[in-house]
Amino acid sequence: MRSNPPRPARPTGRRGLAAASVLCILTVLCIAAPLFEALSGLDPDRVDLFSRLEHPSAAHWLGTDELGRDTALRLLHGGRVSLAVGIAGALAAAVLGTLVGLVAGYFGGWVDATLMRFTDGVAAAPLLPLLIVLAAVDLSKAGLPPEWAVSEAASVARIVVIVALFGWPGAARLVRGATLSVRERDYVRAAVGVGAGPLRIMVRHLLPNVASPLLVAGTLAVGHVILLESVLSFLGLGIQPPLPSWGNMLNNAQELMASAPLIAVLPGALIFVTVLAVNRLGDALQETLDPLARPG
Repeated sequence: MRSNPPRPARPTGRRGLAAASVLCILTVLCIAAPLFEALSGLDPDRVDLFSRLEHPSAAHWLGTDELGRDTALRLLHGGRVSLAVGIAGALAAAVLGTLVGLVAGYFGGWVDATLMRFTDGVAAAPLLPLLIVLAAVDLSKAGLPPEWAVSEAASVARIVVIVALFGWPGAARLVRGATLSVRERDYVRAAVGVGAGPLRIMVRHLLPNVASPLLVAGTLAVGHVILLESVLSFLGLGIQPPLPSWGNMLNNAQELMASAPLIAVLPGALIFVTVLAVNRLGDALQETLDPLARPG
């Protein structure tokens, strides 16, 4: 019987490498923002109304914003915040989801049923309205120190915590499904037979085997969190000025689209490129780590 020749594989590696390169370049540039600030002698938070809405020049490579602040430096500092929120939020949600998924998948029975029904309830909640309501809560009235409640760190931590609280169900379902499959394998049963405890089995035998799909899901979640942060900051409920983020830079520029479109286009383009690169990297990881996900 004659077999059909295999189809040529898609250039997954090259696309994934290109996406990773874009993310690395953006990350390095954002991390180096203080260095560019020192070399240029400019302060990204310094207001200069006499220099507002300037066009790109040798002094200001991407011009200035509505308050005369250097746009290029604020984009780099805003990238530090947006990327940090995206990575920290996705990581926190992945950790919480992994804990729930491992416990539910390993113990099964009523533990699994209870945790999964709770997971379904969280997943069914209207995410964006809840995020808006929680982001509008006054932290100083929630018992936190007033000085910290209005600090820049508080606005970043608030977004990360909110994303973690409502972003873990996807990771929990993924980890639970993989755990249900792995726990029936012979080496797991052998570990149970020699008296290994549940914690040791979950950490040593189950977690390494669910790491690959979790890595893919976590990578894709970074782009999702960056978009959520951008939406909340655009609505004025996310990262609070003067700390820049790509989202609140869009918010500040929405009334200047006609007179200074570059101020809105640049942060929007960076959000688009970053999310696209993260999603492309996640797809490449999935096709690399999961042979069944590769196109036939």
